[in-house]
Amino acid sequence: MQLARARIGRRTMGAEGDEEYSCSHGYKVGFPPEKGLLAEISDGVKETFFADEPLREYKGQPRSKKLWLGLQHVFPVLDWGRHYTLGKLKGDLVAGITIASLCIPQDIAYAKMAHLPPHIGLYSSFVPPLIYALMGTSRDLAVGPAAVVSLLIGTLLQSEIDPVKNPLEYSRLAFTATFFAGITQALLGFFRLGFIVEFISHAALVGFMSGAAITIALQQLKGFLGIVHFTSSSDIISVMKSIWENVHHGWNWQTILIGASFLAFLLATKYIAKKNKKLFWVSSIAPLISVIVSTFFVYITRADKHGVVIIKDIKQGINPPSFHLIYFSGPYLMKGFRIGVITGMVALTDAIAFGRVFASMKDYQIDGNKEMVALGTMNIVGSMTSCYVATGSLSRSAVNYMAGCKTTVSNVVMALVVVLTLVLITPLFKYTPIAILSSIIISVVVSLIDYESVQLIWKVDKMDFVACLGAFLGVIFASVEYGLLAAVAISFAKILLHVTRPRTALLGNLPRTFIYMNAEQYPEAIKVPGVLIVRVDSAIYFTNSNYVKERILRWLRDEDEQQKEQGLPETELLIVELSAVTDIDTSGIHALEELLKALEKRQIQLILANPGPTVIRKLRSAKFMELIGDDKIVMSAGDAVKKFALKPAENV
Repeated sequence: MQLARARIGRRTMGAEGDEEYSCSHGYKVGFPPEKGLLAEISDGVKETFFADEPLREYKGQPRSKKLWLGLQHVFPVLDWGRHYTLGKLKGDLVAGITIASLCIPQDIAYAKMAHLPPHIGLYSSFVPPLIYALMGTSRDLAVGPAAVVSLLIGTLLQSEIDPVKNPLEYSRLAFTATFFAGITQALLGFFRLGFIVEFISHAALVGFMSGAAITIALQQLKGFLGIVHFTSSSDIISVMKSIWENVHHGWNWQTILIGASFLAFLLATKYIAKKNKKLFWVSSIAPLISVIVSTFFVYITRADKHGVVIIKDIKQGINPPSFHLIYFSGPYLMKGFRIGVITGMVALTDAIAFGRVFASMKDYQIDGNKEMVALGTMNIVGSMTSCYVATGSLSRSAVNYMAGCKTTVSNVVMALVVVLTLVLITPLFKYTPIAILSSIIISVVVSLIDYESVQLIWKVDKMDFVACLGAFLGVIFASVEYGLLAAVAISFAKILLHVTRPRTALLGNLPRTFIYMNAEQYPEAIKVPGVLIVRVDSAIYFTNSNYVKERILRWLRDEDEQQKEQGLPETELLIVELSAVTDIDTSGIHALEELLKALEKRQIQLILANPGPTVIRKLRSAKFMELIGDDKIVMSAGDAVKKFALKPAENV
């Protein structure tokens, strides 16, 4: 920054009689009305939990109307269903059938990933979508099993029970985890605690999803290569070691031929759909075509006699009740609770994020708290009807959107197609090769690796990139659970870093204006000799008050050293610009008192500029204004400079 004291002083004092340069047109810092304790608590609770004013529409309504509005709040279908038309049904019918053709092979594959029988995957695309259609607010979200959630719950369950040796206990623990996942989601929505899921940053979530996608793809190499003995660990080192140990004797060339051929086909259809949006149906129907063709091929060639592993039997019929299978006591109760909370939070984060993406595309809003209750309810009911954790699926939601869905009725259509499959045609999947399921999963998870977002994160915020990288490395080198833990830990660390080490900035005067801006952002900004203007860009709390005080004193020390080197006068006036300080607590006020004492010893004046209503009210309540003097609190940095720093031109 340049030094131009005389020029600023002459220009300003020369215009002393001009209203443009008077101290904010004669206004003084205002004081908001005092609030009582109950009023403060009430306002805080309202902004935290009821920012959307959910009870606004109930005001002044008769009791019968309030009851109807309450039912519509729980079941949004009662609202939009009154305006449902034949034209909307046509769009939902086409979309529902389209996503059903995609979800049937996916559900079988995802159940395999979760180490559950294939029919449980199909069950999970029957009951949960029906519940969501009644209670969900997203028109485009298609619910059912999802890749990342299936991997996560499979990894966590397998660490407790061996699915091969104890399949019944394993399924019971899966239903228990699903029950508690639903309870967690529903309670978060009921108590309006949806902001909790926001603690996983977007960058950490991108890293977690990318790492999970690679982990899923690597684990599918067991079925893709026809390996019989494969590691149960999910980290990349264990998986690669297991693959190379079987390279000479464990790989089956027929299985590889089937898997590679159909993987190439699936990726080719994805490429076609990406290049031409009108051909989205080519990609969505490709998995079902792959299953049909590969099943027919294995059947006529009897490739299963040559080492090609097949599904064998899928249980026929609709979901049986499973309430009696849920662990409500014993050692697996707390294990199911822990797994349920973890998977429920991840499933919730995915579903709401995907729902918001598609809602923004169609310019409508989703209610996050209603979504949580809907997702939680469908998983609670699902756990009692032999389902495992269901959530919003990105791939099928994208197909649902592209197919022209209008409402959640598309989920109902999908569920009906799935139940017809369960009742009528599951025996036809007997000869479906496991390799084709691996190919389907690999083709799906490839899209979860968001290269563009990673590049953007790197360009925009290096700390965000560290969070992204940490979550990614945690998943691929440790496990999905540790990767998720890393994502949450890094997100919290970033929050703590911003809270405990807020940014401060030196301000300077923009030439030919009376505006003071960040000198780093505006190099042409000029200093006023003997004056240091510091802006604090955060609320001042006990977590950062000492740092803010020390950082301001360090700015002051550095400025004085620079002034001495240039032979200029030392700082006589410190202006702390508080426009970005939204709040302050007693620790923050105590830090200002200590700063004031330190400055008085050095004969430096302290001026506070532009404090907000909450800050000025608390400063007055703490009698800090009496300590510093009412005249030392001004409306802007410009006012402070004019009032306390600039001398008459002849003295310059």
